[in-house]
Amino acid sequence: MAKVRILSDRVANQIAAGEVIERPAAVVKELVENSLDAGATRIEVEFRHGGRSLLRVEDNGSGMSRDDALLALERHATSKIHEATDLDRLASYGFRGEALPSIASVSRFQLQTREIGADVGTEVLVNGGKFVHVRDCGRPVGTRIEVTHLFNSVPARRKFLKTDQTEAAHIVHHVRLYALACPGTAFTLIEDGRVIFRSPQCASLNERIAEIFGRQIAEGLIELEAAEAGQSIRGLIGKPGVGRATRHEMIVFVNSRPVDSRTLNYALIESYHESLPKGRYPLAFVFYQCDPAAVDVNVHPAKREVRFRSEPQVRGFVIRAVLQRLRELAVAGAPTGDAATSPATALVGSALPLSPASVPPGEPRPTLPPPPSATLGVMPVARPLAGATLPSPVLPPAIHRADLPTLARPRAPELRPQAPGTPSAAGVSAPAAAAPMPAPAWRYLGLAHGSFALFETNAGLVLLDRRAAHERVWFERLRDQFRAGEVPSQRLLLPLPVELDAIASALLLDRLVFLQAHGLEVAEFGRNFFRIEAVPAWMEPADAEPFLRDLLGAFRNGAIPDRNTDLAHEELARLAAAKAVRLPENAGEPELRALVAQLFATRSPLTSPAGRPTFIELNHSELARRFQR
Repeated sequence: MAKVRILSDRVANQIAAGEVIERPAAVVKELVENSLDAGATRIEVEFRHGGRSLLRVEDNGSGMSRDDALLALERHATSKIHEATDLDRLASYGFRGEALPSIASVSRFQLQTREIGADVGTEVLVNGGKFVHVRDCGRPVGTRIEVTHLFNSVPARRKFLKTDQTEAAHIVHHVRLYALACPGTAFTLIEDGRVIFRSPQCASLNERIAEIFGRQIAEGLIELEAAEAGQSIRGLIGKPGVGRATRHEMIVFVNSRPVDSRTLNYALIESYHESLPKGRYPLAFVFYQCDPAAVDVNVHPAKREVRFRSEPQVRGFVIRAVLQRLRELAVAGAPTGDAATSPATALVGSALPLSPASVPPGEPRPTLPPPPSATLGVMPVARPLAGATLPSPVLPPAIHRADLPTLARPRAPELRPQAPGTPSAAGVSAPAAAAPMPAPAWRYLGLAHGSFALFETNAGLVLLDRRAAHERVWFERLRDQFRAGEVPSQRLLLPLPVELDAIASALLLDRLVFLQAHGLEVAEFGRNFFRIEAVPAWMEPADAEPFLRDLLGAFRNGAIPDRNTDLAHEELARLAAAKAVRLPENAGEPELRALVAQLFATRSPLTSPAGRPTFIELNHSELARRFQR
């Protein structure tokens, strides 16, 4: 009996669906692309239960005849290309002819279409890859596709779908991407019978971004436009100093196709290397145009990635264009940085205007009361807390209070030494671990560049990185708080408004209880609009909005797992430690000696939470070698 056999068309289509249709949002992406290729100026997308029970895409495009409708459900049947050389001048979104048969093989698929000049339309019904009927139907010119019971024929794939909220967020994200790519097309998005997004044709990219991603983001962008031989770039980019912890708001289009391009992404990141701290990413909505023959769009099954014929040339052009625009902005003296768009700044003066996309039609528009012309204040949370002050790590037995200078009581984010054996204010007990290292007998010499403390030792010299040391102390302190479930919090007198994209909103709604347990209280205040009502005691209110965005980015990347609680506490403490540190400009010997004592009371004093060394030592032999002695 032969071991090699040809798969049936049904099985082959289901395998192809595994590559192309990974989640409901991929179905919407493929169908919307087909609608745009058909010349639609109006597209309506509806879904229910995260796309599991219903996905509907309807357009006013050119439509199809009965013969074309049946051929479209065959594998590799397409009207976009005819020869392999057509890939060198591709101007359409779709071209391989795999989407419709793949979708129809894993769902109940109904296609209704009518072309211009036809008296009646055509209806085709396919269930799990098997044709049910083909018949005439009445409908206007265009195409309507309904996909129900997605992945019922492949239960294993259905089992790996996320929550309805998460899957819905991915659908919203894809629709908004194509709405951004095609401002000349009107989009309507309906979830569970409720219109959540309606965008008419827009005159400018900034207007469409404000509708889709919110006015908070749109107001922090500047225009970019440049051209060289055979290539051009236009769009909107973030002002210097305005960054994010993830790349999710770096959106690039190549010949109007939304893609994930490493070349363009790294070029944007490199352009901001002097404008943003390391680890931060710029906001960008850029459209790169080039000869279709200079880019390969067929390198990924889902057409997410592209490859350029001359990547160094593209990268150099983008870097030059962005750097030139940033320099022009610096010369003009325009306001830059997070302060230009921070919630605290927006609140002092008038209430923050809300994006129309944030409020569903027919619902009252949420507004915030005008704030007082004073700085943001906080008041204690009404619920009882385990302690009013932050716990400090216990000093090692070798260090006695008499050996350390007396310190004035600092504000909450500062470090304070604590007597041996004294329980922490919040009653947090450190988990069992190896005994802390004894604090060394370093002799303080001075402070260099405000960042490095210089000490003399019997073996040579030590340079202590103040920030790295503070982060290590704060990391272990906050991790112990999180594990004990006792996080002091402070309620804001005036809540901070935050507007998010659809995916970030879904992530936040799924984790509101988790955040509240860690001192950050966030309330929903409209579609994709929230208010921060309380923050942990270690956090400055002005840091709450950027910290929340960074935290959602970590959730989105999987850096903070949902099921491993210990690891989640550790990663959250790692992120929080960087925000908790407040370095006084003129730190004296008492503060720095106390910092050394607290650093060596931690379980890992040699490195920061990010793995950087907290101090380096130059021994006598190294110094002698450097001076050629």
